[in-house]
Amino acid sequence: MAFPITRHRRLRRTAGIRALVRETALGSSDFIYPIFVTHGDNIKEEIPSMPGVYHFSMDRLEAEIRDVVASGVGAVLLFGVPEHKDAVGTSAYDSEGIVQRATRAIKQWAPELVVVADTCLCQFTDHGHCGIVHQDEATGTAVVDNDRSLELLVRTAVSQAEAGADIIAPSNMMDGFVHAIRSGLDEAGYGDIAIMSYSVKYSSAFYGPFRDAAHSAPQFGDRKTYQMDPANVREAVREAESDVAEGADMLMVKPALAYLDVLRMLKEQFDLPVVAYNVSAEYSMVKAAAANGWINEKAIVLETLTGMKRAGADIIITYHAKDAARWLRGEEV
Repeated sequence: MAFPITRHRRLRRTAGIRALVRETALGSSDFIYPIFVTHGDNIKEEIPSMPGVYHFSMDRLEAEIRDVVASGVGAVLLFGVPEHKDAVGTSAYDSEGIVQRATRAIKQWAPELVVVADTCLCQFTDHGHCGIVHQDEATGTAVVDNDRSLELLVRTAVSQAEAGADIIAPSNMMDGFVHAIRSGLDEAGYGDIAIMSYSVKYSSAFYGPFRDAAHSAPQFGDRKTYQMDPANVREAVREAESDVAEGADMLMVKPALAYLDVLRMLKEQFDLPVVAYNVSAEYSMVKAAAANGWINEKAIVLETLTGMKRAGADIIITYHAKDAARWLRGEEV
């Protein structure tokens, strides 16, 4: 006895039909590509724990920017690796700082490319924390001074906007950081500059390779007092609600893979664009497995990024961006 082909099977019968009824579309316009910029000359130095990701000096940066544009990716996220560090992160808000210099150059080389500036102090402080640290007299322990840190973060954001950044991306997780930066940008005449808030940033083990890349590992203690507990999800809503009220334009969840439920929740509860950060260890694990021949890198990457998009991400920050964009248009890399 022959059984009829069900409606669901009919919609999966050919590649063309599957494409017609596909619910989630992934494209190069979804991606932001992170870039690490440093001082010096003729530097294109691969980061050992992140194969295919490099530190670039300014004189090698233009070629990388040209390649980003050629790949079809329309936005980059700049991280600075300075030559000078001190207790208050002076290089972060220096008008001649490495992020500011790179931003001005990129806007000359590729005016159409969206430049997102990471706004934090951890790469620029000699202690590796995201703000000013002082000794608590009562306990004798080092603590982050939230309010003093906000003042320096505002200076950093304004200097990045002055350099030409299109989007400010505060990753510091200080209390009230969105309000402080929004107010500072508005007062400086940059009311049209968007804030991509690291609204939900977990204290995660998935950041290890990034700290090698940015030279930003804390010299003492950890960041658990100002990053979220991975066990908490309702707290994520409170953090996002606060940022929305303070003037955020986009809400980020970082990391992405272990927090797809959080992505979906933010997508359903807020009407702002939701950003997923496909972080360094998520990238490095794929690269390591692919190098050993254990997985098909292209298939894994595209499936993973599609999963983030399906979970609710409107934008994906990923080190796979250039490769994924080329794969999506049928090129081999």
